[in-house]
Amino acid sequence: MRTLIKHVLAATAPVDRVLVKGWVRTRRDSKGFSFIELNDGSCLASLQVVVDASVPGADPLQRFTTGASAVVEGQLLPSPAQGQKWELRATRIELLGAADASYPLQKKGHTAEFLRTIAHLRPRSNLYGAMFRIRSRLAFAVHQFFQERDFVYIHTPIITASDCEGAGELFRVTTLKGQPGEKPEQDFFGKPTFLTVSGQLEAEAFACALSNVYTFGPTFRAENSNTARHAAEFWMIEPEMAFCDLQADMDLGEEFIKAMARYALEQCAEDLAVFERFVDKGVRERLTFVVERPFVRVPYAEAIEILKKSGRRFEFPIEHGLNLQSEHERFLTEEHFKSPTTVFNYPREIKPFYMRLNDDGGTVAAMDVLVPGIGEVIGGAQREERLEALLENMKQHHLKPEDYWWYLDLRRFGTVPHAGFGVGFERLLMFLTGMPNIRDVIPFARTPGHAEF
Repeated sequence: MRTLIKHVLAATAPVDRVLVKGWVRTRRDSKGFSFIELNDGSCLASLQVVVDASVPGADPLQRFTTGASAVVEGQLLPSPAQGQKWELRATRIELLGAADASYPLQKKGHTAEFLRTIAHLRPRSNLYGAMFRIRSRLAFAVHQFFQERDFVYIHTPIITASDCEGAGELFRVTTLKGQPGEKPEQDFFGKPTFLTVSGQLEAEAFACALSNVYTFGPTFRAENSNTARHAAEFWMIEPEMAFCDLQADMDLGEEFIKAMARYALEQCAEDLAVFERFVDKGVRERLTFVVERPFVRVPYAEAIEILKKSGRRFEFPIEHGLNLQSEHERFLTEEHFKSPTTVFNYPREIKPFYMRLNDDGGTVAAMDVLVPGIGEVIGGAQREERLEALLENMKQHHLKPEDYWWYLDLRRFGTVPHAGFGVGFERLLMFLTGMPNIRDVIPFARTPGHAEF
């Protein structure tokens, strides 16, 4: 029975018979035998296999080139070489799939740009193997975090008729062929539908029945932006809590970020070391900083004044009524407060229709959680639970109440204060690994003009 290489390397004593399968990273030949580095993706480290030329299946060893797949059976013995505890002395080897000289992942440095063009092969590299193992573990950590706090996991629609953010950056879903005379009511769903930008509205419906819920799934945004922080398809984590205000929402958001940073440090140490060495030498220090330091909370208006008085020349203007940019957010966390920071109570005109209007009439109960190295990683708010106030907000945003009839029903039938937030999973992974480009933390990136693989 096949044993994963990570378990082989963790052995505490020699083993007479081990069967492993994987891909050849390198092969080094000596007189009468070869050393093969075999990796199956289960961990960062490879297993050194010593193959005598007389071993069944080894003729010729030249077939076992970089990228080829192989089955190896043998004895696990202490390795005389420095830096490795074990080696596998092959008693049988079999070539499963050859790889010719055109295999693009030879043992040399490759740029991130080049590796994006071979996204089907880049998980075999050390860096991207580590990236996607961390992604897998952090996805588990997300579910663990909410399940331990009695949140109910719900699956919200991918196809929707609602524009949650009100920005109009939507992908249309249609079966119409674009012929003259075709009408929306002739479409598959009988109305215009889109790929979702958020599961929040549906999560609110379930929170108003099950109290605490969360979604974790793909979302889509037709934003024509080619920056390192934007993708057309990404995954969102969206908890929603009934009987909850902005203060409790901020508490949960801050606790969540600390928990994810702690998990990465404790459970992903081997893979995280790859990023510390090759991507961001300060990543471990930054995560420790977030775990150990308390969050500072500052109202938006105060944050604007701090930025104005900083004496710094920013690329983007600083004015009340404008959104904070990443450079502003990083200044607050890294230089001014020297602490992770939560900014709250934003001007109503720059926030979506569903956010609760504060008593001052000019701000809404919104919050952004900021961390060093990236800026905003969480955006959330207390939702507007008052029917008349919500209708007025929709009017201000030029939305038709009849399109949100079911959402308004939540305010008619047993309305309660409720709040939630959204975390872009890829943005979270960028923070946790130091990866500077969102295209490198998702298996197959979808960006303007690019939908390969």
